[in-house]
Amino acid sequence: MSRWVASLSVALLVLAPPTVASAASLLRYVGECVPFARAASGIEIYGDAWTWWEKADGRYQRGHVPRQGAVIVFPRIAKLPLGHVAVVSRVVEKRVLMLTHANWSRQNGKRGHTEQDVTLFDVSDENNWSKVKVWYRDANGLGGGIYPVAGFIYARRPVTGLSGPHPDYVGALIDAYVPLAR
Repeated sequence: MSRWVASLSVALLVLAPPTVASAASLLRYVGECVPFARAASGIEIYGDAWTWWEKADGRYQRGHVPRQGAVIVFPRIAKLPLGHVAVVSRVVEKRVLMLTHANWSRQNGKRGHTEQDVTLFDVSDENNWSKVKVWYRDANGLGGGIYPVAGFIYARRPVTGLSGPHPDYVGALIDAYVPLAR
């Protein structure tokens, strides 16, 4: 390949708009939460998860109301030294939603796997999504920890296919409101 063609190829890759990966390939992803969230949402932010909230300022719309396709940002805390990001796959009701994310629970003893339609429950006193509980596969229920949330970064284009064809809304509501039911 000539140097001119190689240079043109690199230029086209750099100038091409970011693409959202297919949901099927994302659901097989194994790795860190940041590359997963970036590929699933098309939000082109780089760096540790905890830095996403500030880096989105002025580049992407941000807020405190969950929307399908938005990226939720967990700040860095002792339990999450790099923070965490995940994509909202479904809004179930005003205090319950479902996430699709990577590198949260262990599967077969290892972290990094993608989990689809994970229950997230708003436990903030103000109902403003500032504190949440997250489904934790290792405990087969909502984890005992309460996690702070910086907010939601809204994707510019809709994300499709991250939620399963038959999400368990009833299970998500039971998980959130009747934690000892499982």
